[in-house]
Amino acid sequence: MRSIVKRHIVTSFRHLLLTAAFGAAIAVSNAFAHAGNHDDETQPLVFGVVPQQSSAKLIRDWSPVLKKVSEISGLKIRFATAPNIPEFEKRLAAGEYDVAYMNPYHFTVYNQSPGYKAFAHAKGKRIKGILVVNKSSDIKSVSDLQGKNLAFPAPAAFAATLLTQATLKNQGILFTPHYVGSHDSSYLAVADGLFDGGGGIVRTLGAAPPDAKSKLRVLFTTEGFTPHAIATHPSVSEDARIRLQNAFVTLSDSNEGENALKALNIKAFEQAEDKDWDDVRALQISVLNVD
Repeated sequence: MRSIVKRHIVTSFRHLLLTAAFGAAIAVSNAFAHAGNHDDETQPLVFGVVPQQSSAKLIRDWSPVLKKVSEISGLKIRFATAPNIPEFEKRLAAGEYDVAYMNPYHFTVYNQSPGYKAFAHAKGKRIKGILVVNKSSDIKSVSDLQGKNLAFPAPAAFAATLLTQATLKNQGILFTPHYVGSHDSSYLAVADGLFDGGGGIVRTLGAAPPDAKSKLRVLFTTEGFTPHAIATHPSVSEDARIRLQNAFVTLSDSNEGENALKALNIKAFEQAEDKDWDDVRALQISVLNVD
């Protein structure tokens, strides 16, 4: 059964992966050779973005933002991501990103080791998980998910997986989880009828492929928490850290910066510190090791 489902997923997502392949190669190639080496400011900072969506989409949406941040801060920045969320987690654990945009749970883990330090998050936002079903489905309530096969991006995806699964478990719903690698893959799998429902977040659903989004409806939304962190590796100097923070916080002050942020569905960033994620720590989630 699993092999059949896997073949169907590969076929359904082939067009997405082909589109992403070229961009991913550009984004990631040679990036890690520079991570952690900041004696020479001519070397770019490697900015890692959690792969909630395809590499091609992330490159398209983040490039204008990072270009503007580079202009404001005077620092060179190189975009990077990973093929999937588990690989992104491995690279965070190894400290392969100088700066990273990571989900709230990731931050609580990698703040401990290797010691990423937060400096910004989206202003006035709370991250909420959603569970979507196909519009043609007869699933009308959470109880209808009993015994169903559900798609999720990855085991440690904070809102899309951990919060949505907690909602189901708290209501005594038994289900079979399938981890498909990204938010877009979750949406496409449900739209194509491969699974009965799938986890995601409001922001990525809004940016999902139109042919998938048009076939989906939100069944439920979870409680909100402090959103994704932008954090620096301990090897990044305090001067560079402050310049980056200033750049992100002032992005929305210009029309150019404001327009760049629209693709991320973020109006502005605000200053942050590590304790801002104490609400996530209070959940006492233990999915990833910090060793």
